[in-house]
Amino acid sequence: MIRTAALLALTALAGCSMQPAYNRPATTVPPTWPTGDAYLRQSEAALPEYQWRGVFTDPRLQAVIADALSNNQDVARAAAHIALARSQYQVQRAERLPSLDAGVGLTQSDNGSGASTRAQAELAVTGYEIDLFGRVKSLTDAAKNRYLASESAARAVKLVLVADVADAWLAYGADTSLLALAKDTAAAARESRRIAELRYKGGIAPLSDLRQAEIALTTAEADVANQTTLVAQDLNALRLLVGNEVAAANLPRSIDDATGQIAEVSAGLSSEVLLRRPDVVEAEWQLRAANAEIGAARAALFPRISLTGILGLASNALGGLFSGGAFTWSA
Repeated sequence: MIRTAALLALTALAGCSMQPAYNRPATTVPPTWPTGDAYLRQSEAALPEYQWRGVFTDPRLQAVIADALSNNQDVARAAAHIALARSQYQVQRAERLPSLDAGVGLTQSDNGSGASTRAQAELAVTGYEIDLFGRVKSLTDAAKNRYLASESAARAVKLVLVADVADAWLAYGADTSLLALAKDTAAAARESRRIAELRYKGGIAPLSDLRQAEIALTTAEADVANQTTLVAQDLNALRLLVGNEVAAANLPRSIDDATGQIAEVSAGLSSEVLLRRPDVVEAEWQLRAANAEIGAARAALFPRISLTGILGLASNALGGLFSGGAFTWSA
């Protein structure tokens, strides 16, 4: 009876936890966008869930973004962090279960007075901690929350990548338009210089007009060179983000061509959309993990109780290993 009561008491204590009650911090953002004559008037219904394919509807941009999500090294690194956090959580969760060791052996020896044989089979539980104050459970909760935070971090990496690819794609379209404008300006300046030179040689215009036309042409050609560099930099930025070559067919020909199929996000949306941001969700999981670690730190101030037990069979003859008198145990 005394042993039974002691085991029941230990079992009851094992359900204790030193974790403080988690309370989500209050947000400091307004509940809605401001309204009035200075703002767009639109229904403040519940925020629809926007996906990047619903915002960037151009098939070329969608293909570039999809390629980036498949090849980008930051996304691959985030996926590896998820796998690492999952493994750490699984290892920590296993600490809540007993560790079993099994073994069989047959020993023969001869000390000069005759040969002897000893056979044994054992099943042991070694160092199983009775989680009286919830230390192991708190560490398991912390590892789980870190794992969930890593998933949110991976979604944040993808979201940032989508935004960066779209920004670089649009910058390429804008700089392509500016390059075309710079080339047209240079062509016009070149024609103006030709006319100024003819007028000067014909004696109907001063040399200063020719010099001004030459300065304008030099400035226009410098703009062409600068815009050519910017277009090349935009393309290189896209290649870096995508992690692969970008097909020419998927590049915009101008800024008008690039912005023609970008959907507008409706105004008047609830600011609760911020709570769905992956980085905000990651921060909350990290906060939950820290909260669980407080419980583990508190429980570490109290004594720990570990159990070790061995059940087995031992006999001086292999044939008698499974006889009734061969059973042994220790705890």
